[in-house]
Amino acid sequence: MNITDNLAKDLVVHELQASDKSEVLKEMVSTLKDAGLDVDVENALKVLNDREKLGTTGIGDGIAIPHGKLECLEEIVVVVGRSSEGVDFESLDMQPCKIFFMVLAPEQGAGAHLKVLAQISRQLKDEAFRQAFIDTEDKQELLKLLGLN
Repeated sequence: MNITDNLAKDLVVHELQASDKSEVLKEMVSTLKDAGLDVDVENALKVLNDREKLGTTGIGDGIAIPHGKLECLEEIVVVVGRSSEGVDFESLDMQPCKIFFMVLAPEQGAGAHLKVLAQISRQLKDEAFRQAFIDTEDKQELLKLLGLN
């Protein structure tokens, strides 16, 4: 399984405009709608916010991986976002998050959902990858880094 298997070019946001956690989630979910996916934005936000109440998905090192399950999905979707300024995501290390991978999975897709989260986590352990992600100048450069060029 590759990180790009569930990722599409139109689901990559080079520079998030959001300045807080709830805005980040809304902007990333709205990206799905903008890309033409049939997603109930309010329901998706509720699922993601409910997950955040269990514990932050800001895992440290400037990374957040918000995730949840939606009945309306037939396959896993991943939205990638970058914030050059960083956003307070109540991260475990108390540092602002600059790298965001939002994973939404179908209700019945638990195994695949966990594999995608694990793959993203493995990729983001690479400090050089994280720094290159943050340093990208534009969307094309970010797409190339993600293997979507």
